[in-house]
Amino acid sequence: MRYSPISRFKGTLLGAFLGESLVSGGEIQFQSRLDLGKMAVTGTQSLIALGRLDLDDWIRRQQEESLHLAATDDISIKIIIATLPVALFFHENPIKLRQNLLRVLNIWEDDPVVRDGTLAVAYAIALALTEKLDPLTLIPQAIAFIGETPTSIPKKLLRVQNLLEQGVGLSRVQAEFAREEELSNTIAMVFYCFLSTLEDFRLAVLQATYNDNSQVQDATPLSSKATGGITGALSGAYNGIGGIPVNWQVLLLQNNSPVWGLTSFSQMLELTDAFVAVWSGVYNPTLNPRELAEEGCEVALLSVYAAPRVIRLR
Repeated sequence: MRYSPISRFKGTLLGAFLGESLVSGGEIQFQSRLDLGKMAVTGTQSLIALGRLDLDDWIRRQQEESLHLAATDDISIKIIIATLPVALFFHENPIKLRQNLLRVLNIWEDDPVVRDGTLAVAYAIALALTEKLDPLTLIPQAIAFIGETPTSIPKKLLRVQNLLEQGVGLSRVQAEFAREEELSNTIAMVFYCFLSTLEDFRLAVLQATYNDNSQVQDATPLSSKATGGITGALSGAYNGIGGIPVNWQVLLLQNNSPVWGLTSFSQMLELTDAFVAVWSGVYNPTLNPRELAEEGCEVALLSVYAAPRVIRLR
């Protein structure tokens, strides 16, 4: 295995946060007014607490945090970022991945463009985590995962593949996709920025947040942050946390500002550790002390062992 699951999980969530936090020029803006990932955090906390997907619990947690989706342009982007925990938790099973993504999307608006964008991004993350991502076949595979659809996302993704094969530069691609702020164009830009700089997280998110070109001068901060956040998630899943520049990580640790509704960056890392533990099947005895007390077990001394080849994938 090239990178450990925990490295890729952290890379995905931290990558999304960094991509959303970058402003043009590569500077990190710690207190983003958009907070695209608050719903992703509540979803992650639900999966950790229950060990499974429970839509009622997701809705309850969002209501408690007052995370209501107002009728603004960033609804679709927030939804895609919010589904990242589902993409991570079910990445090893494409059938369950698709089923649970569609279930979660039912919480919000029934927009086929949002659905297709979510499926394409989540499947790319799943391929990265299972180390099956081939840059030459990713886009056709993502389109197949989307299935039959009336949206323009498959067509635009195929256009991205053609541009990549021709070696077209960022300025021309931005001129084609970034002028109009549509989700389908954002998804196209995400896949271009990711695949054109596959092994370089820093360059991928810098491309995604670059909007100084005169041909795309109308690009808004939202479109830049949206493209940066989703590109960061994809590149982080592929390159792991080790692919994220050390100076950016150190800056986040030193500043330790609130992140996506959490009190600090350190808390985000702890949340990801707990998320990976639940996904991998680690049993936390401190969550159920009453059951252990009934069996006469000492929690502090408890160790759990399994015979070879007993533990299976879900």
